[in-house]
Amino acid sequence: MIRIPHASSGEPNPLRALTLDQLRCRTSMKWRTHPDDVLPMWVAEMDVPLAEPVVRAVTDALARGDTGYPAGSAFAEALADFADERWGWKGLAVERTAIVPDVMMGVVEMLKLVTGPGDPVVVNTPVYPPFFHFVEHMDRQVVEAPLGAGLRIDLDRLEEAFRRAVAQGRRAAYLLCSPHNPTGTVHTADELAAVAGLADRYGVHVVADEIHAQLVVGDVDFVPYLSVPGAENGLSLMSASKAWNLAGLKAALAVAGPTAAADLARLPEEVSHGPSHVGVIAHTAALRDGTAWLDALLSGLDDNRRLLTDLLAEHLPAITYRPGEATYFAWLDCRALGLGDDPADRFLRRGRVALNSGIPFGTGGAGHVRLNLATTPEIVEEGVRRMAAALK
Repeated sequence: MIRIPHASSGEPNPLRALTLDQLRCRTSMKWRTHPDDVLPMWVAEMDVPLAEPVVRAVTDALARGDTGYPAGSAFAEALADFADERWGWKGLAVERTAIVPDVMMGVVEMLKLVTGPGDPVVVNTPVYPPFFHFVEHMDRQVVEAPLGAGLRIDLDRLEEAFRRAVAQGRRAAYLLCSPHNPTGTVHTADELAAVAGLADRYGVHVVADEIHAQLVVGDVDFVPYLSVPGAENGLSLMSASKAWNLAGLKAALAVAGPTAAADLARLPEEVSHGPSHVGVIAHTAALRDGTAWLDALLSGLDDNRRLLTDLLAEHLPAITYRPGEATYFAWLDCRALGLGDDPADRFLRRGRVALNSGIPFGTGGAGHVRLNLATTPEIVEEGVRRMAAALK
């Protein structure tokens, strides 16, 4: 598969567009959970204005009263074209897609198709905390397969987890996070092919959460799971939500490999009523017309990764930070600071900066924090300053 690199867009960096005062006017979770003296650098919301094509598409829909139920295949067609142009993947077949309310609700629906109550679901830890919450809430068992060296998939641990899962005589699934949240790891084609081989050997169904697929640094290839040999029986969830900051405009797509089409065909019809029609319009516009904005964002995120590296080296050299290849998160190892399992608590209480605690991410999360880099350089600087002040 040949990746088509993205060129410089010429658009201004959207991470430099808004002031702190403007951001504090927002009423979403990021800006309303904590008191006004807390600097929020936690939940997955970006501090950016929306891409102009998305604003135009949504505004036009509202102006014509186009706010009914979603219909048609424009979203899937836009994603297929994006996948072809951006990742060189021509295998996203529109007829093997279905709209779902969002990625995590899509994960739930895919797991319902391939597992039953009490069945095991394997995850690589540390991992996005809702993986635990949603899986357990739907009466499945979470089986951890911790990441290995370099925060990459440990195939030996994964095989052992598969072995334990199927030993119970139940159907088993593997909920793959690709790219991985919180580490920013981008799985290689060889790694994903090895995963597919193990899944086939043990009869494990792979469900891939690929919500951060568009947020990969310029010199790294994102490889869709369904594009690798042996993954034909897999299911994937994709969206424009993270890359274009559309979490409040609900929509996502479930995508089936060729031999999983029958599984996807069993998806209840009422699931397609969950996405927002305006959300579908917004996601379609982002994928069709928002790539120049995305490229400017990716460049700005690269700048912020370098800035954070320099700031930590100067002010908090005991923190270990390995810049990720994707997402807009920084996974910070704070264990050398001697703050215990939950350094985020200290940073919030004494520094008045809100970060995600590593504990809910499962095995490997204690002593870590997740920091959201999708903000202005000034807020990155202030966040690190507050973290350093919290140690005094």
